[in-house]
Amino acid sequence: MGLLVECPGCRKRNSVRTDRCKCGLALKKLGHKNYWIEYYDDVNKRRRERIGPSKTAADHRFREVLKVRTEGRHIEKDLSAKLSLGELFEWYKGLPDVKAKRSYSKDVSLIKNLERLLGKTTKIKEITPGRIEVYHSNRLAEPSPRHPGATVRTSTVNKEIACLAAALNRALRHHKLNANPITTIKKLPEDSVRMKVLSQEEFSKLIICCPHYLRPIVILAFYSGMRKSEIVFLTWKEVDLAKGFIRLNADRTKTKVARSIPLHPDVKFVLDQIPRPLHTDRVFLRHGKPFAFFERAFRAACKRAGLEDFTFHDLRHCAINNLRLAGNDFFRIMAISGHKTMSVFKRYNLVTEDELSKVTWPAGLATAG
Repeated sequence: MGLLVECPGCRKRNSVRTDRCKCGLALKKLGHKNYWIEYYDDVNKRRRERIGPSKTAADHRFREVLKVRTEGRHIEKDLSAKLSLGELFEWYKGLPDVKAKRSYSKDVSLIKNLERLLGKTTKIKEITPGRIEVYHSNRLAEPSPRHPGATVRTSTVNKEIACLAAALNRALRHHKLNANPITTIKKLPEDSVRMKVLSQEEFSKLIICCPHYLRPIVILAFYSGMRKSEIVFLTWKEVDLAKGFIRLNADRTKTKVARSIPLHPDVKFVLDQIPRPLHTDRVFLRHGKPFAFFERAFRAACKRAGLEDFTFHDLRHCAINNLRLAGNDFFRIMAISGHKTMSVFKRYNLVTEDELSKVTWPAGLATAG
């Protein structure tokens, strides 16, 4: 029983006290060695566990095993020493409920970055909080593929680590792991508050610059505050022009709560002009066919309209902010937008200097009497 060191050359496992492997390599002078522990379990059967490149971790695990044996408890096998990151993600991506997620393609993209920087063959045991901190630093230094001249955003890195945590937690529930090694990792602070709200003049210019099929979508987003997926996959059975509402079932919303969205007169007018095809119930079509992606066309329209750093999701900010400026109370606006918490809802409201300049002051000493 004890600690073993794996020879990088012949893969033979030797005692840590061995200076030279039988293949001739001087073990103590070599780097990148992997350590194992060897012990006898509670039924006196010899066991070996691969720990990884950390001798400290191997020593800690061995002492843990000795403690369990001394207390007469059952020795649990360290599953994280056998499962690799690539194997974890391959299993995770194949789960039916994961494949059914709307964000599945996005998750696959996040996983590619995790595997690229952490290594597909890396054992889960080797993924420590310290290694995640290094991942943060390396990833944040990489150029952003979506924003030329900028580096990867903090929100993107947080989403990648959240995806890793989700896979680890799922493996824990399925007894493929004994523990999640990154539970102590906290999200990086994000400066995610968007400060761009369109004026009516900017919005009108954007509409003119949009292709014909995109205009109704942008108008609906600007006035309703609906999310992109809620708009793109909108069907006529969800639209009630007579009563002036769009009604979404729980399975169509991000928060899984059904809601009704009242229609602005401009939205109602635009929807009333759209012909209803016989071959599909989808509202928005391009060349007579349903579609889901229009990012390139929207970015091009923003560029023609002179709008820098403006995203489609910013239209949701515009709608919520404009509803507040129109005098609606927060409860009605949150019912329309689908926000469940006030903390998230507040991020969508921007109090401008123009609003602040109209603040009503109490009487002061200079104006008294």
